[in-house]
Amino acid sequence: MKHLKLFLLTTFFVSHVIISQNNKNLEQINKDVWEQFTKAFETSDYRLFGSLHSEDLIRVGGDGKRILSKENYIKGYENRWTNNNQERTISFRFLERIINDDSGSERGIYKLTVNKGTQNEQHYYGKFHVILRKESGIWKILVDYDSSENNTINESSFINAFHQDDLDSY
Repeated sequence: MKHLKLFLLTTFFVSHVIISQNNKNLEQINKDVWEQFTKAFETSDYRLFGSLHSEDLIRVGGDGKRILSKENYIKGYENRWTNNNQERTISFRFLERIINDDSGSERGIYKLTVNKGTQNEQHYYGKFHVILRKESGIWKILVDYDSSENNTINESSFINAFHQDDLDSY
């Protein structure tokens, strides 16, 4: 009985430490990546957007069946955002977040809204999978894949995923 109590106490303590550390990393990823990603979209700041990605970025667009380097990927946003005053915002919800202290894999659903609050408001949805790496203490996107899955990702898909601040769901 004494060994069982010790075992249960140890298990509880270790799992609490792991969950605590996991939540700390997720909070840092939210701050380093997802909050800044949203800010870059809302302000059309392609430099900020570029800074969120590793220099070794591999960008895969499932719908367009293209693989891009960081340079070409960010150049596309520079051209798009410099020549387009369209207001936009992007939101993320998650299906899975697997991380350790220096790398992570996150899958989820994004919702891109353009012309918010106007008659021309439109929503676009996609499923994403990013591989993250901590570089010099900052989380960066190393691999970024997204797809609309033949336009099957929608508002329902988005709502059914977990909010990025719902850290205990992972």
